[in-house]
Amino acid sequence: MEIVIRTGSGDVRGSKENGIAVFRGIPYAEPPVGAHRFTAPRPPRPWDGVRDATEFSATAPRPPYPEAIGALLIERFIPGDDYLTLNVWTPDPNAVGLPVMVWIHGGAFTNGSGSEPVYDGAAFARDGVVFVSFNYRLGIIGFADLPDAPSNRGLLDQIAALEWVRDNIARFGGDPGNVTVFGESAGAMSVCTLMATPRARGLFRRAILQSGAGNMAVAAEDATTIAAVIAHRLGVEPTAAALAHVPVAQLLDVQQQVAQEIQGAPAPAVWGERIAGGSVLLPFAPVIDGELLSQRPAEAIAGGAGHDVDLLFGTTTDEYRLFLAPTGLLPFITGDYVTTHLAKSGLDADAAKAYTAEGRGEEPGDILASIITDQVFRIPALRIAESRVDAPARTFGYEFAWRTPQLDGILGACHAVELPFVFRTLDRAASLVGTNPPEELAETVHNAWVRFATSGDPGWPAWNPETRSVMRFDHPVSEMVTDPYPATRALWDGVPL
Repeated sequence: MEIVIRTGSGDVRGSKENGIAVFRGIPYAEPPVGAHRFTAPRPPRPWDGVRDATEFSATAPRPPYPEAIGALLIERFIPGDDYLTLNVWTPDPNAVGLPVMVWIHGGAFTNGSGSEPVYDGAAFARDGVVFVSFNYRLGIIGFADLPDAPSNRGLLDQIAALEWVRDNIARFGGDPGNVTVFGESAGAMSVCTLMATPRARGLFRRAILQSGAGNMAVAAEDATTIAAVIAHRLGVEPTAAALAHVPVAQLLDVQQQVAQEIQGAPAPAVWGERIAGGSVLLPFAPVIDGELLSQRPAEAIAGGAGHDVDLLFGTTTDEYRLFLAPTGLLPFITGDYVTTHLAKSGLDADAAKAYTAEGRGEEPGDILASIITDQVFRIPALRIAESRVDAPARTFGYEFAWRTPQLDGILGACHAVELPFVFRTLDRAASLVGTNPPEELAETVHNAWVRFATSGDPGWPAWNPETRSVMRFDHPVSEMVTDPYPATRALWDGVPL
């Protein structure tokens, strides 16, 4: 059954699928091609007639994940240039005032799309939510800082998509005044950045941060260095005008080189002392440009930004095992390596004993995975919560603790494992969660997200600095837990991240 809705740019034709109206590939901006590869998003040109919106659009240019991780996180690659688009699932286009949830996908700002199979929005629509997902520019195209182009083009795309939602979602039955923005990993970092950005103020009422916070912004001087190295390797000037003519495949090749070097052991002779010393964790991420973003999002939120936005935040128990277990690195990590990492991070060698005493690891690889889980994910998220103690809006915390049986169980409750539970798409993620994951847990988690988007209350007490209580999602029992891992949490007090 076909359904036609009029948007601000023209009519779109969707389809009825199992009682849900679905619209795919609706443009929220013009394709960023040719001379416009690095410009700010431009409003879509109005069209005559009815535009087909029954198929997903192209996906943003991106390289594949490393093989070991790509076998677990399945991506959809669709060629084409018209990829600044969004998708809508709605239970009833004729409804009025339904809650709206807008999903920002993760992928380290270099991977992912709004059309990945695990992000199907049908379950949210069945539960009375108008669900939106979208693509945005990634990697060099979205985040390389260039003197003749606006910074943070990927973020500008996200804001443009939210503005489309504000202006059009009522036509799909949604309430533009009750929008929840949520994302995982780089998507959660994006949500945190949007909370800190004046340009996005008023575009959403609630936010959910899944395994990401506000500590990943790139300093302007580091962004300049990264752009210069990229251009040098491509044999062009570090400008948008020059890079606009470089084939996308070449951009992606250099992008992968740069990411691997910076996340490995960057040579000071190439990258300078700051980047070689660890100032950059993700080379393509929001840049502190002095315009869209004047400071790290965590600092802006500590200063009061986004304190009018209800917040649900959390992490998985074993985030970093996704990046160590599939590659086979865990057994080869030594105690000396753990000690070196602790010293570089500002902790002494005895910190490893605290992780073991708290039951978070016996072998060096297990201890390192727990340390980096805290360093990159849990502690930055807790600092966001701590900075909102006096906020008028409420804050809620969770931990996702269910351990996947995949890879003989060594993945644990790793990064991204909660996604098919949130979306109730367990059948689309067997490579990550196995063939018999607990559907009851998916119902529990998904329903909490729907309750939060509807009312601002996921169904458990708000987070506070005295108890630090969070909802721990697990099977067969999900329950409130007071201050998980207090000893190792305290190790990070005062340590810059």
